[in-house]
Amino acid sequence: MLTIRHFTKRYKGGKKAVDDLNLVVEKGDIYGFIGHNGAGKTTTIRSAVGVLDFEEGDIEIDGISIKKDPVACKRVTAYIPDNPDLYDHLTGIQYLNFIGDLYGVPRADRELLIKKYGDAFQITDSLGNLVSSYSHGMKQKLAIISALIHRPKLLVLDEPFVGLDPKAAHMLKTIMAELCSNGSAIFFSTHVLDVAEKLCNKIAIIKEGRLITHGKTEDVKGDHSLEDVFLELVDK
Repeated sequence: MLTIRHFTKRYKGGKKAVDDLNLVVEKGDIYGFIGHNGAGKTTTIRSAVGVLDFEEGDIEIDGISIKKDPVACKRVTAYIPDNPDLYDHLTGIQYLNFIGDLYGVPRADRELLIKKYGDAFQITDSLGNLVSSYSHGMKQKLAIISALIHRPKLLVLDEPFVGLDPKAAHMLKTIMAELCSNGSAIFFSTHVLDVAEKLCNKIAIIKEGRLITHGKTEDVKGDHSLEDVFLELVDK
């Protein structure tokens, strides 16, 4: 579903933010992408969803190159950044309908999914309010719902649990598992290692722009906790 081949991203001055990264996220995967701040996680994610340009390597979504046909890739992808930038002048329901229109979601399907996820995140009663009145956590919930209403084949998230209360975080984990059981794939970064260990079937650890280990979660951590393995690898 997501294939990253020899991806390298350089910034001004030639410094490599990511260096020759290769990863494959398959249908049904919940793939955790882990590393310290500045390791290259957000750069990789933003390049994968077409926010950042890059010159070296390629990234494919559902077999389509993000370089060659970014619109086709975005049709089957949903992206939630670590700090969602929503339209404050719209109400919550106006924003969701705007997203639904962009993706061509039929009205009946849209209404069912907005009700389902609005109730799940306990935000239905606030959808008539302006986004500008929402707390950070409510904006995060609205962004999540907007990402789900077109049933993406690939869901890409950057630190999705930041700002969520424990109940909402639990609901998001449940929904992520449900999506992948239905054939979608999820690729997400997180600093919450115990969540990654329990939720993800695959893990990749990146350090200073280079991949240092990846694979099935049980293979990466062995007989240790993911936190212990992470600290040992990145502190070398």
